[in-house]
Amino acid sequence: MAGDVLLPLVARGLILRRPRVVALLDRLDADRRAVRRLRLLRARYGDAPLLMRLLGRDAVLVLAPEHVRRVLAASPEPFTPANREKRAALSHFQPHGVLISRGAERGGRRRFNEDVLDAHRPIHRLGQELVAKVNEEGDALLSSARPAGLLTWDEFAIAWWRLVRRIALGDSARDDGTVTELLARLRRDANWAYLKPKRRRLRERFLHELGRHIERAEPGSLAALVAATPASPQTAPVGQMPHWLFAFDAAGMASFRALALLAAHPDEAARARAEVTAAIPELPFLRACVLESVRLWPTTPAILRDTTAAVRLGDATVPPGAAVMIFAPLFHRDPHLACADRFCPDLWRDRRASDEWPLVPFSAGPADCPGRNLVLLTASSLLARLIADGTPRQARPALLRAHEPLPATLSPFRLRFHLA
Repeated sequence: MAGDVLLPLVARGLILRRPRVVALLDRLDADRRAVRRLRLLRARYGDAPLLMRLLGRDAVLVLAPEHVRRVLAASPEPFTPANREKRAALSHFQPHGVLISRGAERGGRRRFNEDVLDAHRPIHRLGQELVAKVNEEGDALLSSARPAGLLTWDEFAIAWWRLVRRIALGDSARDDGTVTELLARLRRDANWAYLKPKRRRLRERFLHELGRHIERAEPGSLAALVAATPASPQTAPVGQMPHWLFAFDAAGMASFRALALLAAHPDEAARARAEVTAAIPELPFLRACVLESVRLWPTTPAILRDTTAAVRLGDATVPPGAAVMIFAPLFHRDPHLACADRFCPDLWRDRRASDEWPLVPFSAGPADCPGRNLVLLTASSLLARLIADGTPRQARPALLRAHEPLPATLSPFRLRFHLA
């Protein structure tokens, strides 16, 4: 299992992707091999959680759908998201983030995240301003790519980070790459978790830069909402923003892969363009396309929890302090799902289908991603702008084909498109 599942997870970079390694894993279709290995284990041992010793401590691999639902529904107690390995990695750049917090501190930080990110609204209160920024950056991206007629990841990533800085920090931060470059340096360290000492001065500089933007509180930005939202010192408002920037990186990859799905599936692309023409505010079909992108290629393949007490999962007793891992591709690509290897955005229009099987592109339960709707609004709005004048075509070699099973691993860094 270590060679097929754990090694590729770590090698690609859990916190910041390593493009060359991701490209290699793409060519090997590494996630397909991982799913195959875990299905063999499930066939041999049944659906009971697989107990093992890993890195000197108890660990559990979840193999049954009902246990996935149980673990995620029972977070943060007795399955805390503040997993030991996750804390070691994320504390490099967000030591006060809600994802690695516990107890009363976690409760206050979670409420703060939900309030600022409008977790329970399909369209964020800043939705109108956000979509305007998306359209401006989408137009700028198309204008820069049009002379060559080719849209690459490098061009997309520059435009994406300009957009993210405008949303998170304000329009004046559009071309100020300091804060995102500092974050990238810290995330490279975070890939090594325990194995690399924390660069506290670098982290303090990064948090200071974030604090400056919050003090400026530019209207129409998340920074302004952070400044205006009541919070105690224990909430650490500035300390919540690093995770939002980190998560937006994954959202960019999901968006670019969703563009590839539309480019490879003309019928779905036509439905998406019809939705854009009809100016439907929530863009439900394009949101479903983004969700499909994350189902097919999870940006967080391993969902981690630690047990805070002894817990029964089926017939197994999981000891306190054990690491619990849910490998999302095992469930997202399981043959039980009719759409396992196909592009099926309608899966997300019928909530019953996704509720019956553990599809967890943004995790689930009380510790799910509070920024889900903000990410979906941003990604679907950008896709709407990029396909409004015609869906880009995959440049050769085309990595996706409509009538063939979709690969289990897809590097966004290799995707290229001819513009309409």
